[in-house]
Amino acid sequence: MNELEKLREEINQIDKQLTELFEKRMNTVLKVAQYKKENNIPILNKNREEQVINRNNSYLENKDFETATAEFFKDVMSISRRLQAKNLYEFNYEENNNSNLEYELYKKLYSLPKKDNVKVGFQGVNGSFSEQALQKYFGDKVSTYNVAEFEDVFKALQNSEIDYGILPIENSSTGGISEIYDFLRKYGFFIVGETCVEVNHNLLGVKGAKCEDIMEVYSHPQAFEQSKEFLHQYSQWKLIPHYNTAISAKYVKDKACKSMGAIGSKKAAELYDLEIIESDINYNTNNYTRFIIIGKNLEFQENHNKISITLSLPHKAGELYNILSVFAENNLSMLKIESRPILNKPWEYFFYIDFKGNLSEKGVKEAIKLINNNSHEFKLLGNYKAYLIEE
Repeated sequence: MNELEKLREEINQIDKQLTELFEKRMNTVLKVAQYKKENNIPILNKNREEQVINRNNSYLENKDFETATAEFFKDVMSISRRLQAKNLYEFNYEENNNSNLEYELYKKLYSLPKKDNVKVGFQGVNGSFSEQALQKYFGDKVSTYNVAEFEDVFKALQNSEIDYGILPIENSSTGGISEIYDFLRKYGFFIVGETCVEVNHNLLGVKGAKCEDIMEVYSHPQAFEQSKEFLHQYSQWKLIPHYNTAISAKYVKDKACKSMGAIGSKKAAELYDLEIIESDINYNTNNYTRFIIIGKNLEFQENHNKISITLSLPHKAGELYNILSVFAENNLSMLKIESRPILNKPWEYFFYIDFKGNLSEKGVKEAIKLINNNSHEFKLLGNYKAYLIEE
């Protein structure tokens, strides 16, 4: 036996071991899938997949194999998902010509909105715009759970402390709220709905306070930005960022000091017994904040007309153009595109895209298939009912 034959025989033995381990892995995968089905947990968990790749790359002695190892495990996990779909949900990827696509499987896994004993989390305190958005979308028949930080809403949902979370994602004056996009990618939850709240900011103070008394103003940075033209008149004021507008109002109430003001809503003024020193100080008179409702599962219905996705692209010329051309070719109207840097990958970005459509439509199916196949990472965030602001 020459040297080449010896090496081939060694590969044969390794392949035999790989086959045995592969079979063992697939049997375990089906057990995991059965648990997920019984507990209404989506099969795809992007965070889990990234953890698998990173963990196995850490085992390598030769780091030159990192890229190849990542590709290997991506393929293994793709095969695992197809096996789960075929055995548990009677869906055959090969027959549907969507071997790398998740949306057909999502349609098998969607859940209807939970209606009884619903608990919804929001950031802030009573009187915040987030609480107003919550009441507008869910009504007053739900339990609420307030937290200090935006990420705490995601953590509460992750730990099943709440059924849904509501978060501001975009303002008509100042644009997207970047950290929400980052958390959507980090936690992998679905967007199941949206609503809008008209935001009118007011300068609030304790009883008897006037503009000339104010030395410090507390509020969320977004409120400062949306009221910047008014604030430019009082350059001597010290602007102190706080968690949100309602917490700022409560803080000023508790301190009971004439030299302290807050920027907040009329509702916050009423709730915390503060005086409105100046009303409607935001420079944009049509100032709206869009809120998203997040849940653990996709809630797909035939009347849903808005789709959100995130993706990252290979670092090559023309890749973004190729993705954007898919929308035109399939006659789909893009509503929004936002880019965010990828942590620990300088000058690389992921893109958040909203567009009109429903997962049951042929053009949408084709577009998602093409986008997914040409993306480095792809995630369907949700297909939900768009909120229309009445003129």
